[in-house]
Amino acid sequence: MPGSAPLNSKELAQRAESLIRHANNRYLTTVRIAFRAKQRRFDDFDGLLDDTMVKPVQRAIIELSDEQDQPDLLPG
Repeated sequence: MPGSAPLNSKELAQRAESLIRHANNRYLTTVRIAFRAKQRRFDDFDGLLDDTMVKPVQRAIIELSDEQDQPDLLPG
């Protein structure tokens, strides 16, 4: 996210729709987004993340959709 264009709400909505559309279980996907957002919020408090303009839920949606769209970027 650092150095990228400002967050586009239409793109964010499309990413969230894509996550839900491709999910086997919508509830678990929603819980994953919430859990990731909670982790990012605590990272923000620790001063580990510099980009405070993006809210934790938005960051979680972006990260999870990137993982869904580009699984080859994941370690392992």
